[in-house]
Order: sequence, then C-alpha cells, then structure tokens
Amino acid sequence: MIKTAEYIISSACVEQCPIGNMPEFAFIGRSNVGKSSLINMLTGKTHLAKTSSTPGKTIYINHFLINGNWYLVDLPGYGYAKRGMKQRDELQCMISGYILRREQMMNLFLLVDIRHEPQRIDMEFIEWLGENGVPFSIVFTKADKLSKGRAAENVRHYLDELSKQWEELPPYFVTSSETRQGRDKLLNYIGTIIASVGAE
Repeated sequence: MIKTAEYIISSACVEQCPIGNMPEFAFIGRSNVGKSSLINMLTGKTHLAKTSSTPGKTIYINHFLINGNWYLVDLPGYGYAKRGMKQRDELQCMISGYILRREQMMNLFLLVDIRHEPQRIDMEFIEWLGENGVPFSIVFTKADKLSKGRAAENVRHYLDELSKQWEELPPYFVTSSETRQGRDKLLNYIGTIIASVGAE
C-alpha cells in the first residue's frame, strides 16, 4: 500500500534524474490517455500529478518518491501532433534516453485507452520496447467508459493483435481512475518486483 507520495524533481534529461539505486516504475502513454489521473488514483493523492484537459502537458521526467523507498516516474506522452517537430524530437530523445539508460527502472507501464482499436503508434512503440529488451506492462485505462463485456472484448482484440508479433504477451492491467479498478493488482505487481530485487 502507498502511505506517502511526494514530488521530488522534474528532469529535462536522464542525467538530471535522482542519484541512488532506488527502484523506479515509469508510466508512459499517448497524450490524453489518462496518465495523470491514473497516477493520482494509484497514490491516493488527488493533485500529485497535474491533470489537464489539454493533451501534452507533461514535458519533463517527473519523479515521485513513494513510501520513501521507490520512485514512480511520470514520462511525457508521445504522439501529440500539435507539438513542433523540434520539440517532438527533443521529447523522443528524452524518453528514449530514460528508458534505455536508466538502470533503476524496473518496469515501464504503457498506458492504452481501452475504448480504441490498437493504434499504430502504440504497436510500433511496443515493438521498439521488445527490440530493446525493455521490461514493460500494458495498462488499459478508462475501463469505466465501457460495459464489462465490451471492455473484455477490446482487451482480447488488443492481445490478439499483439500475438501476431509476440510469442509471450506482456502482463496487462485493466484500470479506471474513476472506480479505482485495477489499483490493487497493479500495486501488488510493483510490490512483487520490489521484493524480488530486495529493495523492501
């Protein structure tokens, strides 16, 4: 369970991230996927991550210290078309730099809006993660927007699409920031990884 959660630093590049060996769990997704709302739901802090109706607000690597012994990392969203080419390139470089070079990152949670068909940009990003051996999980967001049957159908469709490229599918979670669905499962998964690396 999360007892304490505090904002620590916003970094423009991986070199500026906190020093030390505490495990980190990063969250990323396309703009407007509900990342800030999910982070706030997981931590139980309503305003920890800034939510906005305007997509593309996160432009730094944001570190939040959880329970004094691990970091939750909020990464910028990708695929926000209204950014200029230069800023898109800079953000891509920042994101890939963190994901590929941050040894403390134990797992990347890729957020996907459960209401939509598999998007090419997400599938390409997943392929890139696989090619680079990055440990990741898929987090389906906004499950409260669909009936349980439709949500399950959309998840199955997504996994079927992934199965065309992947022999073994990554772990996945179905969540809702409104109903807190999936919160315990996701936090238990993080706890299991932390325990496995002896960081508790």
